[in-house]
Amino acid sequence: MNKVYLAGPITGSSYEGAVDWRDNFNILLENELDNNYLDPVYSDAIQTFSPMRHKEYLLNETTIADDYPTVLSSQRGITARDRFDTLNADLVVVNLLGAERVSIGTMIEIGWADSKRIPIILIIEESGNLHDHAMVREICPFHVRSIEEAVDVTVKILLP
Repeated sequence: MNKVYLAGPITGSSYEGAVDWRDNFNILLENELDNNYLDPVYSDAIQTFSPMRHKEYLLNETTIADDYPTVLSSQRGITARDRFDTLNADLVVVNLLGAERVSIGTMIEIGWADSKRIPIILIIEESGNLHDHAMVREICPFHVRSIEEAVDVTVKILLP
């Protein structure tokens, strides 16, 4: 099974804003696998990991903070699990579309992935994004403009 980590801004977002694009990615991925990879062996060939999994206790948050007094959402818990997920992924998808503030955590995750030469698909506007920087452009070899394109490239990288 191929593991994909879904990185992107969370601090300052609402719970819904932090999970919506990840849920959409999963739906599109499932549809892509069902429609184009009819062999049942491919139905579970790609598994995604969200930094928001098992954090339903943040459901009513309209502005997520960077630290909570819980095991998974303390600064130590966030860092440990996100590092583990990033470094154990076969591919990292980073969504920076519409970012309203720089996501320091996401930039660190990009660095972790690059340190192990894990391929990164970067979803970003053609211009004007706060994260548009030479090092980010260089470290992320696959640049796309939509979640749909990211799903397509994910499948093309990970499956035969």
